[in-house]
Amino acid sequence: MSNRKDFLKLTGALAFGGLVLPRQAKAFYKNLAMPPVGLQLFTLFSSIDDDVSGSLKKVSAIGYKEIESAFSKKGGYYGLKPKEFAALVSSMGMSWKSHHVLGAPFKMPPGAKLPVGADGKSMTIPPMRNLTENMQALVDEAAEGGVEFLVCANIPITTMDEINAAIVVLNKTDEACKKAGIGFAYHNHDAEFHPVEGKVPYELFLIQTKMQMELDLAWATKGGKDPVELFKQYPGRFPLWHVKDLDKTMENILPVGSGVIDYKRIFDAASTAGMKHFFIEHDFPKDAYESLTISFKNLSKILG
Repeated sequence: MSNRKDFLKLTGALAFGGLVLPRQAKAFYKNLAMPPVGLQLFTLFSSIDDDVSGSLKKVSAIGYKEIESAFSKKGGYYGLKPKEFAALVSSMGMSWKSHHVLGAPFKMPPGAKLPVGADGKSMTIPPMRNLTENMQALVDEAAEGGVEFLVCANIPITTMDEINAAIVVLNKTDEACKKAGIGFAYHNHDAEFHPVEGKVPYELFLIQTKMQMELDLAWATKGGKDPVELFKQYPGRFPLWHVKDLDKTMENILPVGSGVIDYKRIFDAASTAGMKHFFIEHDFPKDAYESLTISFKNLSKILG
């Protein structure tokens, strides 16, 4: 579209044409409202810190336009200050929309090991700040970087004491984010949908906080929840989505469109959810760029 005048001419023509071509007009308006395809950079956790600029360039070349950042082996924002990272993303023709942080000090699950890097050695991770201990600093940096949302990536929920403590931290962070002029959201895995001492953590978070949610659609599905039904139950509460796919066992992550999740049905409910941005993610893929290319192409077809 070369200018606003041309845009108005086309939309006017489609509005008139809707009397004759309702399907085409409906598709146009649907696509007009859909945000561009985004990427959660945790997909590149194993490699991005080795070449941040080169990694973002490859992502941009695939077609991704929005970025959600996560944890870095360099610490901070892939070794950069918030404004520096925002400028780098912008220089690649993309925009930085949100950032993931931990809700509490990081602890490896019992028996778990860090993934192996390209050198064949276990990765090392620097101390990571978290909302329990460093909330205001993390909120201030997110606001400095110009992101729309700060996202709690996870927080301990194995007991009711942990859940109650989490609700306190999440509510405090939500208030701090409001004061800073940014949104705050919580990102789920599947554990949030399993009862703890007779109560479902995700339901408690929805009821006892006013924060928004970044619904990881695959983990919610694995947890036994229908994302579309959640949208209907809590309309407008899900401005951010994580988009990945799962195989029939619900144990293995696949590129979007390669598994069992019906993404057309879910994206048709985007307005009910209040979705503003969505980010493709693949945790520890064998070939990150191959997976991201497949996901981008498949999702483009689904949304087309």
